[in-house]
Amino acid sequence: MSNVLQALDRNGERWLLLVFYVMLVLTMFIEVVRREVFAYSSIWGEEIVRYSFIYLAWIGAAAAVKERGHIRIDVLMQYVGPRVKALLAIFGETPAAAFIAIVASTGLWKPSSCRRNSAP
Repeated sequence: MSNVLQALDRNGERWLLLVFYVMLVLTMFIEVVRREVFAYSSIWGEEIVRYSFIYLAWIGAAAAVKERGHIRIDVLMQYVGPRVKALLAIFGETPAAAFIAIVASTGLWKPSSCRRNSAP
């Protein structure tokens, strides 16, 4: 069981990214063919593509954070010692952590306020 969890931890985001990307491309292709060849468009195609793209963005961002693959300027890191590198890493990660906290708190509170203000 531990090996399964380790494999899921290593490759889970990649497999989800693959699934959502394939779903996005196939749905978009099917919708273009249906619209141009058959002059018919489904009501769900655009929604599938939109939500697949949103999930691609969020899961891709999570995978980049996990692999420390986001864009950063690390010229200064080559010239300083390990202690200063650690301080710079903490200084660089603090705004990202604050942003994640803001997004998470907004995501938790916003749906409940929208639910109260919905039309009957």
